[in-house]
Amino acid sequence: MSIYLDHAAATPLDPEVLAAMQPYFSDAFYNPSSPYAPAVKVRREYEAAKAKIASIIGAKSGELTMTAGATESINLAFAAGDGHIVTTAIEHQAVLAAASRHNHTLVTVDKNGRVNPDDIKKAIRSDTWLVSIGLANSEIGTVQPLRKIADIVNAVRKNRLAEGNKTPLYLHSDASQGAGQLDLHVTRLGVDMLTLNAAKVYGPKQVGLLYASRSVKLKPLVLGGGQEAGLRSGTENVPGVIGMAKALSMADSRRVEEVRRMTALRDKLQAKLTETFSDAVVSGHPKHRLASHLHISFPGIDAERLVFGLEARGVLVATGSACAANKGTRSHVLIAIGLDDRTADGSLRISIGKHTDEAQIDAAAKAIIDTVNIEKARMA
Repeated sequence: MSIYLDHAAATPLDPEVLAAMQPYFSDAFYNPSSPYAPAVKVRREYEAAKAKIASIIGAKSGELTMTAGATESINLAFAAGDGHIVTTAIEHQAVLAAASRHNHTLVTVDKNGRVNPDDIKKAIRSDTWLVSIGLANSEIGTVQPLRKIADIVNAVRKNRLAEGNKTPLYLHSDASQGAGQLDLHVTRLGVDMLTLNAAKVYGPKQVGLLYASRSVKLKPLVLGGGQEAGLRSGTENVPGVIGMAKALSMADSRRVEEVRRMTALRDKLQAKLTETFSDAVVSGHPKHRLASHLHISFPGIDAERLVFGLEARGVLVATGSACAANKGTRSHVLIAIGLDDRTADGSLRISIGKHTDEAQIDAAAKAIIDTVNIEKARMA
């Protein structure tokens, strides 16, 4: 069997999640907007699932808009206003693409991929209405100082009120990659809007949500029958939302234990590789990093050849984010943190998950070491 080490791109649907979803594909197939008793029961169960998700992130169910994944959620957030936007140079392509339709500023990050909150403060203008900072980077795993940025946003709001500037200012975060590893409580994070994706926590693909506080006036992208309080028309994806609630609940309940376990596995793999290859470069913040992520570069080696060589040995890893790899382009994240081309082109993103065990890490380490050595010999 393959050793799967690309959980940042996709996670397998958990059997318990599938079991929770299954009845809503068949027996409980009813449209939740219909008036008869079986449909009303489905409506109640759908709303209960939303309430469960809301309780996990410290919100109210009425503050959640269910979407077809994180990308739609991000676009819905960015459509809430018009004016200047502040974000960072290492955001997911969905954020960067949405920001490109507005007047925007991309704030730089340090060599570890972490943004300086003071740089965010400097980038906020009198007409800035949105600051969007990903909770954790999907490629190198760096976790951002979101609470400090929230404090800055709050201070700017107070100053605007005192100056008579009525331009609203909101903080949005794409927290998709951090789910199951980081605290998602919206009050503690200090966010006005939060994006989540079920597919990152062993839930169904194409299911996500946007949390928006009552102060945010969202504008619908999809018009129709008025579902999701008129913000996302279309018959509700009942099994998908049921599945997301189950997956997020399971991930949250096991979060502390899983972070500890994955950190140990990640650190073991990192140590094996860096001890073997003195020129290997590990990217991402050494302290503020997702437990699941190891981004490592072997300068001068073609990462695509490594990926194919490892696949032949039964180890599945990525060269970077799935979106960048699909386009065959150099990662904008690696450019932003200042990696030279020779190092960036030899990069692997290794992301472990809840089914990864020590035996798999040992086998993967051997496979990576053997494959890198073969490539080094070929190029000698």
